[in-house]
Amino acid sequence: MKSHHFHRLSTLLLLSTGLSGWSVGAAAQDTTLLERLEVEAASDDILVQDGYVAESGRIGSKIDTPLIEVPQLISTVTEKQLDDQNPRSLQEAIGYVPGVRVGAYGFDPRFDALFIRGFEATYSGIFRDGLRQFNSPTGLFRQEPYGLEGITVLKGPASALYGASNAGGLVNLMTKRPTQERLREVELQGGTHDRYQANFDLSGPMNEDETLLYRMTGLVRKSGTALPGFPDDRVYLAPALTWQPDADTKLTLLGEYMDSTLGGTAVFYNGPNGVTDLYGGDPTFNDFDQQQARIGYEFEHRLTEVFTLRQNLRYSWLDNNLEYAYWFAPDPANPSSLARGAGRYAENARSLVVDNQLLSEFDTGPLQHRLLVGLDYGRIDYDQYGLRYAPLPPEGETFDIPFVSAQVLNQVGLYASDQVNYDNWHLSIGGRYDWLEGKTTNTAGVIEQTDTQFSWRVGLSYETPFGLVPFANYTTSFTPNVGTLVDGSPANPTVGEQKEIGVKYKLPGMNAVVTAALFDIEQEDAVVFEVIGGINQQVNRDLRSRGFEIEANASLGSGLSMIASYAYVDMEIRNSLAGYTGNTLNSTPQHVFSVWGDYAVQSGPLEGLGVGAGVRYVGESFGNDANTTVNDDRYYVDMALRYDFGARNPKLDGLRLQVNATNLLDERGVTCTADYCYRDEGRSVVASMRYRF
Repeated sequence: MKSHHFHRLSTLLLLSTGLSGWSVGAAAQDTTLLERLEVEAASDDILVQDGYVAESGRIGSKIDTPLIEVPQLISTVTEKQLDDQNPRSLQEAIGYVPGVRVGAYGFDPRFDALFIRGFEATYSGIFRDGLRQFNSPTGLFRQEPYGLEGITVLKGPASALYGASNAGGLVNLMTKRPTQERLREVELQGGTHDRYQANFDLSGPMNEDETLLYRMTGLVRKSGTALPGFPDDRVYLAPALTWQPDADTKLTLLGEYMDSTLGGTAVFYNGPNGVTDLYGGDPTFNDFDQQQARIGYEFEHRLTEVFTLRQNLRYSWLDNNLEYAYWFAPDPANPSSLARGAGRYAENARSLVVDNQLLSEFDTGPLQHRLLVGLDYGRIDYDQYGLRYAPLPPEGETFDIPFVSAQVLNQVGLYASDQVNYDNWHLSIGGRYDWLEGKTTNTAGVIEQTDTQFSWRVGLSYETPFGLVPFANYTTSFTPNVGTLVDGSPANPTVGEQKEIGVKYKLPGMNAVVTAALFDIEQEDAVVFEVIGGINQQVNRDLRSRGFEIEANASLGSGLSMIASYAYVDMEIRNSLAGYTGNTLNSTPQHVFSVWGDYAVQSGPLEGLGVGAGVRYVGESFGNDANTTVNDDRYYVDMALRYDFGARNPKLDGLRLQVNATNLLDERGVTCTADYCYRDEGRSVVASMRYRF
């Protein structure tokens, strides 16, 4: 959680360097104005999607709402896009979303490190099925894209609804849910670096009246990577069960178990002249083992024509063990003479989140209200053990590690939000009050802290007669920071506020949407580490992000689907004791552009053939907060080719061959973040044979 914890993640990314000083930035009323397509969701009404276009969902409101009416910018990654691009990780899955920064640490599949509108979102910006996913220093839940039926990205602060979260926005991952239609899918994959994977996805009714539905999704993977002794192995199982005895009551159980093993470090040694070709890891001591599980439910019951009661709950646990090696120069005067060192971290984390909601739908004169009142609770409890600067142990052996830190964080939030519709006007207004208690234990003692915070939002949109929907909003955010600064004072919560104006446009008669927005975000009291007077110190820092985003999503009847986007982000450091005030935050490119198109041949001898291609452009950025080094701009080209055998031969219905290539041109750039440099992954190719029956 928090920028403070992101420093811990970045520290772990640097564990193989031997460095000690660095800095880091931390159902709405139908109208006749817009044509609405009647489409079915993949499994339920959480996200109604048609090809690459999302029609409605609960993101940004917690109520089923046409996304074009929500007065805040929202990006989506639909199930079809996931299917066409076949991403290997969450970072690949959101790589075409404007305003989302991935790859700041080069190739490193250990953590889904991401930034939204320039702000770190790794710890406080990832949600699962509308509930916050708590993370701890090395205890970050890994995401399996095959287990998702969609991703929504809400841009800007959202604490008035979701509680503690970052100023840039949040990424909400939607788990695959049971379907009423029978689904049987098996798939075999093989790819670069001896990647072998088997997937299965089974769903459908369990009884004749279809009141009980099930789904079981899973995979097994054995894989290497471009790094020696760095595996990417995984076992994943996700059972789900839905019981809907009548139209007013619905209960869905969602579970997951994952056992994964990756390498312990992905960095290359940085010498006096920058990054070298010397990989930091050692095959004999280079494993990052993690077991994680979650179990929860979503319950909804319509009490009357006015009131609907909901409760969503999830319990999660995670245990991991990180072992890594690194190179370091024992004599700074002779950096070419390197020595080997090793480190080990282990962590266990337990978290509980529950969100209780009461939805009231009523009218007051000409005003139509959808009033949501909620009370939620979140808790994380973790313990961390670790040791750095140890000798590299003999092959097959390890070493004991001492206690490092433990934390218990409790959060209670009371919130209310009202969606008010008047003719073509849509007003969203809401507020939330949070109580937070934290207790952090480390080798220096115990720190207890209590915070309270009020956050609010207001947004307005208007549906014009010609289909354009202008909107504006003011939203706030906060993130609690348990701990003390270098002067011994408690760290204040990190708070942010956004002013955003924009437009959304659904093209008449077409399944296509264009959105654009200007935004200005101010963040205060981000807890970061800066090197001041040669000492790495924990301080507060303010940031400001201004920019522009535009995005188009379309799926046309001709078989063409596409997404295109551009984002401009100007990220300024507003104060810095290290002397960086007024500079641009490191590793934040101002210009990012992407386009992806997919075409499926509809008839003729090539019917069944599908081709996809995309380009991602990442502009220049600074490699440090001093703005003395520059990361070059670069292009990444991705492609996909598939063939549906059943299109021309009914006997082979359901059989599909697909090949996906990421970074097809083998762009191998270097990205420097917080004055340390990382290497990109080269070309990756994955071939899959899928059969649905």
